[in-house]
This record gives sequence, C-alpha cells and structure tokens, in this order.
Amino acid sequence: MKQRLKIRGLRKRWMMNSVGPVVLILALIAVFCSVGIGNLYYNSALASLKAKASAGGDYFNTYSMKSYNEYYRNASLYAATFDDSDRIELQFLNPYGRIEMSTRGLLAGTAPNTPEVERTLQTGEIEVFRGRDPHTGEQILTACAPLQFNGTIVGLMRYVTSARQLAREVALAVWAIVGATAVICVLLTLSSLLFINSVVAPVAAVTEAAKKISSGSYGVQIPNYYHDEMQELVSNINDMSLKIGQSEKMQTEFISSVSHELRTPLTAINGWGETLLEDEMDTEQLRRGVSIIVKEARRLTNMVEELLEFSKMQDGRFTLQVESMDLQAELEDAVYTYHQLFQQDGITLEYDGEELYTDPIIGDSERIKQVLCNLLDNAAKHGGSGKRIVVSMQRVEDEYHIVIRDFGPGIPEAELPFIKQKFYKGSSKARGSGIGLAVCDEIVERHGGTLTIANAEGGGTQVTVALPIEEHG
Repeated sequence: MKQRLKIRGLRKRWMMNSVGPVVLILALIAVFCSVGIGNLYYNSALASLKAKASAGGDYFNTYSMKSYNEYYRNASLYAATFDDSDRIELQFLNPYGRIEMSTRGLLAGTAPNTPEVERTLQTGEIEVFRGRDPHTGEQILTACAPLQFNGTIVGLMRYVTSARQLAREVALAVWAIVGATAVICVLLTLSSLLFINSVVAPVAAVTEAAKKISSGSYGVQIPNYYHDEMQELVSNINDMSLKIGQSEKMQTEFISSVSHELRTPLTAINGWGETLLEDEMDTEQLRRGVSIIVKEARRLTNMVEELLEFSKMQDGRFTLQVESMDLQAELEDAVYTYHQLFQQDGITLEYDGEELYTDPIIGDSERIKQVLCNLLDNAAKHGGSGKRIVVSMQRVEDEYHIVIRDFGPGIPEAELPFIKQKFYKGSSKARGSGIGLAVCDEIVERHGGTLTIANAEGGGTQVTVALPIEEHG
C-alpha cells in the first residue's frame, strides 16, 4: 500500500506540475479568444450600423433638407421603403430626442432615452450605443446620425437592431472555442497519463525488485521489454542483482571453504600435538610430526595473510611502499624459495636466468614477491600433476614479462573470465581461500601492470605478469 501511495504521488506531481500549467494556459487562451471574438462580432455590427447611419444621413443632408415638408415627405417614403426593416428599426427623431417616425410604428413623441441620442445632439457626429433598451430591457445596438439644415441639427436618423441573434452567434463561437479547448485538454491529460504510466510501471517494477534484493532475494531479474532509458536502467538493475547474487554465493562458498581449510590444518596440528605429548616416539616419527605441524602452520599463516590482504583491499588500507627495485632479483629469490619445496613433492621447477636485466622498476618489493610466491604456489597446487613448472623473464618493449607455466590439466574455458574474481574457485578441488589471485591482480594493477591467465598450448596454465620498466629522465 505504501508503494502504491508513492507511485500515485509521482503521478499526481506530474499532472499538477506538467499538465496543470498547460491546461491553465489553454483556459486563459480560450477566455481571451472568447472575449476577442465577442468584441469582434459586436464591433462589426456597430460598424455596419454606423455605416448605414452615415450613408442615410449624408443622403438626407444632401437631397432632402430643402424644406421641412420635403424632409417629412422623404422621411416617410424612406421609412416605408427601408429594405432591412425585418432586422433593423429605422427611426427619425426631432431635435428634442423624441421619435417622429419609425418603421416599427412606435407612437410619436416617445423618447428612446439612450445616451447616444444626447451625444449626437451635442457633438453633431454619428454616435453608437451597445446596451439594454430602457423600455424593454432587451440588448440592442444603435447608431445615430444628425440631420442638419443650414448648419443646424433639425433631426436625427437612428438605426436600432436587437443583439439577440448576435448574442447567439457569439455564444456558438464561444462554445466552439470551449469545446475545442476541452477536447485538447482531455487529449493532453490522456496522453500525459499514458506517458506517466509508462514511467511509473517500470519504476514500480524496479522498486519492487530493489526491495526484494534488499531483503535478500539476490539474483532477481526484471523482465526487460523497454526501448528507451528504462531499458538501460533495468539492464543495470538486473546486472547488479545478478552480480550481488553471484557475490553472495561466492562469499557463502568462501566461508564454507575457509572453514574447511582452517579445520584441516588445525586438526592435523592438534592431532600431532597430542601425539607428541602423549606417545613416546623415535626420532624419525618425531621429525615427521614436527614437519607436518610446521607445514600446516605455514599453510594457516598463508591463509591468514591472504585474509588480511583481502580485508585491507575492502576497507582501503591496502597500500604500497614503492621504490626503485630489481625485479629479476625478487623473481630469483622466489624461485629459490620454492625450488626445494617443489622437489619434495616431485615437481621440477625450471628457470633460465642467464640473461641479466638491470633496468629497475618502481614498486613495492614485498608485494611483488608476494605475487610471485602466490603464483608459484598456485602453479604447484593446481598444475602440480604435470610435475613440471617453467618460469621465464623477458623484456618486451617498455615492460618486463614474467611467465609461470605449469603442465597440469589447465582451466576450463568457461571459468577463465572469472578466475581472478574474489572467492571464485570454479571446479578446482585444490585447497585454498579463493582470494589469492584477486589480491595478486590488485597488487599488479596498482603497479601499473597486468596479470593475465590463460591456457597454454600443449596443455597446462600460463600466467603472465607484465610490469612497466622505470623511465629514466
């Protein structure tokens, strides 16, 4: 329920902040257009009335004002033959603003009482009026023109029309604008809802998947059928989930493996310790027991050192004490250290050190030796069945390449991309924590080099350590 409320909140914010302003702008545009069209209609009607009043006034002022009798006779004739009498009322008013003659038959002496009559009498110009008829309350439009004789206003010609039909036309136009605006708003809202739903749905799916991942369901995958930025996001979430699942699995296997690895030497040390304390042994058995205790203790020490190095890598305490160093000397020390140990297990360690490499590298000699010893130990542990390990060193342009090759069964091709990952042991049954190669790779990378592991031609595994040679100024 809480998740749904959050999604609804997202949709609501989108509608309020994105669609809301657009709808408001459209509504304002509709209002302005309605007012503008209304004014246009009314102003056009008033302009038409004013033009009629101007034409009629000019006619009378030019041809019909020779005498009052002629004016009255022409006014009666003009009113009787007025073509637009069905929609416009024509009135003739005296100089006092009272009606003398009308096409609608109003009684003589009636006063319109609208302001344009008084303004025309005062200014002598054509005046218009839009408003309610004081007598009927109906909305009307009027235009009033002065009739002059010898420069004196002797009467008024007034055109009056009802605004009812005009109001209907304005209302239809306004309703058309409102309808069009409403349709646009509805379409905009629907399209916005479709859009935000297309965003909310994958966000909800990602949120649900993230919730499952955070609760421990590592490896959960979201169906990815999107074709935009969400596709990349979902792909990243799926990749993250998969990697977390793999990491969790590897850590579980690591804990199980380390527990087993610690238990085995501890059992041997404990057993032989109790045997040495309780039994009377000859010198041969005593030496054998002490040798086993020393060997298992060394194995424990190596495992603890690997764990400590891994811990330092995880919390950022992994550092290097770099200086100019002789890489070949460190390699030969490591080979010498393991030569006798390998012989005891029937493994031949071959190294041709006839060529001398004097150019130093910049690095931490202890860390580099740690890498070389770990790789030699791995070669014996995983490839010792081949009974032969070959070590070589050569210069390739501005790098030294150290190659350690065994003649064992090699590594399955499917496992090669993961062999340097933390806790990864693959199908190997050899004893170990699974973090030695990860530590070695980290050390080599911090020296600006590369650690490459591949299957060698003819069988076995080949490990290549490439380290840059110190540049001379």
